[in-house]
Amino acid sequence: MTTIYLIRHAEAEGNLYRIAQGQDDSALTDRGWRQVKALERRFAGVQIDAVYTSDLYRTRATASALYLPRGLTPRLERDLREIHVGVWERRTWGEIARRWPDQMADFSRRMDRWRMEGAETPAQVLERALGALGRIAAENEGRTAAVFSHGYVIRLVLAKLQGISLRDTGDKSPTGDNTAVSCLEWDGASLRVVWQNDNSHLLAPEFLAGEKVRKRANALEPGLYFTPVRLPEQAALLPDLTAAFWEGEPPVPDPACPALAGFLGEEPVGLVQFGPGPGEIALACVRRDCRRRGFGVQLIGQAVYYWRPLGADRLRIVLPEGCAAERFFGDCGFAPAEAAEPGSRLWIKDIGFDPAFKS
Repeated sequence: MTTIYLIRHAEAEGNLYRIAQGQDDSALTDRGWRQVKALERRFAGVQIDAVYTSDLYRTRATASALYLPRGLTPRLERDLREIHVGVWERRTWGEIARRWPDQMADFSRRMDRWRMEGAETPAQVLERALGALGRIAAENEGRTAAVFSHGYVIRLVLAKLQGISLRDTGDKSPTGDNTAVSCLEWDGASLRVVWQNDNSHLLAPEFLAGEKVRKRANALEPGLYFTPVRLPEQAALLPDLTAAFWEGEPPVPDPACPALAGFLGEEPVGLVQFGPGPGEIALACVRRDCRRRGFGVQLIGQAVYYWRPLGADRLRIVLPEGCAAERFFGDCGFAPAEAAEPGSRLWIKDIGFDPAFKS
């Protein structure tokens, strides 16, 4: 009998920032790295003979929880990749929900009829993923393998192995949490599901001790969509978005620097502006009545996705010393650096990829 532990990757940027990742590479969040450690603790003492992973960064980084402690070399399997979502990739789920509401509903609920320009179909994903699992099982007869893949792929596979059609997968096969573990067995002829989507390692005291009490968007919340702000023509948007973000006078955006307004429905709820220097955030503001709803971190996500393709490996923002925003940026992974000028301090967040997990 062959045992396969099928494991979803840890929390990645797209999960937190509400951006469709698909086959685009994204880094793990700070919380994701804590999930990696929790996964390592969970499997301490468990025999693992081989580790396979999709070749995307977020799965390769997560797989390090099992292969590094055992001195194993991970096997990269392109067929374990997440579904390619075509023109949706790198777009926010808020934009997708606004522009393609019917298709987004089908993506979650009616996989049998979901189609998108440039995308794979769920049936194609299922065919390649099951093929990969069959090869892995055959290569590890009588052994135990850990296989790292992605939420949508795993959801499709678990449903198929339990006789659930693509039409009914949306209703009958939920998406497991980041790093959720499922157990499969191979008898030499077929795979069966022993148990699925177990996240008990995320309920352990060691993990929960690091959890912050804050609002986090979940998979069912599309989040914000963003549009460029044209200054000075759209200056009327600014007062409500910037009021009381920092103590003192509201900051004034520089018309020479690009800015994005984040919308929920028809309402502007936030603003992020990029500075002139590499990785620089000039402003990140959420409207007063929209705070503590998980929107601010989506502004940071826009900064990551703006600056990283331009070669920046860290974000930078200057904050007044002791301002209320320090806690928010600290929660988003920024750390204080040197003083910028009297009464202010530079805060920095690393956004580069670790070359150990990057092709």
